[in-house]
Amino acid sequence: MEYDLLIKNAQVVLSHDVVKADIGISNEKIVRIEENIGDNALEIIDADGLHVLPGVTDAHVHFDEPGRTEWETIATGSAAFAAGGGSLYFDMPLNSFPTTCDVESFQAKLTVALKDSYIDFGIWGGLTPSSLDHVEALAEAGVIGFKSFACFTGVGGLERADDTTLYLGMKKLAKLNLPLMVHAENAEITRDLTNQFISEGKMTARDYFASRPVITEVENVSRMTLFAEETGCRVFIAHVSTAKAVALVTEARSRGVDIHCETIGHYLAFNEDDVERLGTEAKCSPPIRDRDNQVKLWARMLQDEIAFVSSDHSPCDPQLKKGEFLKAWGGITACQSTLPLMLTFGYHERRLSLPHLSRLTSENMARLFNIANKGKIALGYDADLVLVDLNKGFRLRAEDLLYKHKMSVYVGYDFKASVVQTLVRGKTIYKDGKIVSKPFGKHIKPQFNSKMSD
Repeated sequence: MEYDLLIKNAQVVLSHDVVKADIGISNEKIVRIEENIGDNALEIIDADGLHVLPGVTDAHVHFDEPGRTEWETIATGSAAFAAGGGSLYFDMPLNSFPTTCDVESFQAKLTVALKDSYIDFGIWGGLTPSSLDHVEALAEAGVIGFKSFACFTGVGGLERADDTTLYLGMKKLAKLNLPLMVHAENAEITRDLTNQFISEGKMTARDYFASRPVITEVENVSRMTLFAEETGCRVFIAHVSTAKAVALVTEARSRGVDIHCETIGHYLAFNEDDVERLGTEAKCSPPIRDRDNQVKLWARMLQDEIAFVSSDHSPCDPQLKKGEFLKAWGGITACQSTLPLMLTFGYHERRLSLPHLSRLTSENMARLFNIANKGKIALGYDADLVLVDLNKGFRLRAEDLLYKHKMSVYVGYDFKASVVQTLVRGKTIYKDGKIVSKPFGKHIKPQFNSKMSD
């Protein structure tokens, strides 16, 4: 048999093991995984000394297009993510403008993504009071799921979802077998404390932490477990920042509630002291918490209580990061660094196994979002792969970034592992520091009657 591509001499990261093997790829699929396949291929990659992992899936990015292309674009965002080992992302309804809350806005984003995305993509719809009547049409169009905010967004175009919207919307989504991801912070406390502190001239990083205390997340996550239980809707708690919230979700899931945690790389990499040192570049919502919480969050992850890790890539015009901390833009530019971060802080520093790491960054998302034939290295699956050198460290420089704006909280950080090459459906997108293909992405939809991840 002649293969389109052979990856030889690799350490291959499977769901529960790491094996020395070659990978045979034909027609965009993995068709053989075993040692010494031979050399009968149109292209051969010698991966001696490298590990091959499933390409990273990021369930939470804001590529801001259409509407805010001065912040980021689908072309620049997808290129940067490919440079970080990414093969599939799900783009949020915010901060695009208009927000993706009806079929017209969905089609506008889809048109751009099919033209400009270097890698495969899914599209979130927005669940808001005014979009309730659009849920079924968006589902038919092929959204990956729906996103809502329990708190106020601070950005025009996506209304806060009140309790009635959440309840009625979640009942609809349960019937459609589509998930809801919730930004879970108490709306009144965060709004009122922020307004109070601004009126009192309290503008520092510590004031920002105090305006969004742990209770704002814990209270809302507790309520979302009840909504999920009552409606039967699959719920993802977006960017969980506190170990207490993870514990609540774990307890609910133990009694059969279909609810899961997403956390974000910067909660695992930084604590409040780092935020004070780094300044507004490290401002996000919910805020990065204290060191004790960070230790406990890692412990919960190592105990398999967190379903997946995303970037919450949320860029902006650099001018919005200037000025007083409490008023600065709350978002971190991050999708290019998630895999190096997890390899550094997880694999190297905390002995997180590579199979567990790959489940957190790829496989679990394919399973939970009903994505067929993606997310792991297995026969018949798409050849979405990332080659990494676990022993080649690097210091991230601004000029290495492929974002619209070469800024990131991770600039200057020393990572302990490097992405060497990224493939999407067997085609090399990124290699040795450069994008080497034209945009290649296709729209990925949930599939309920096809071969799913085990």
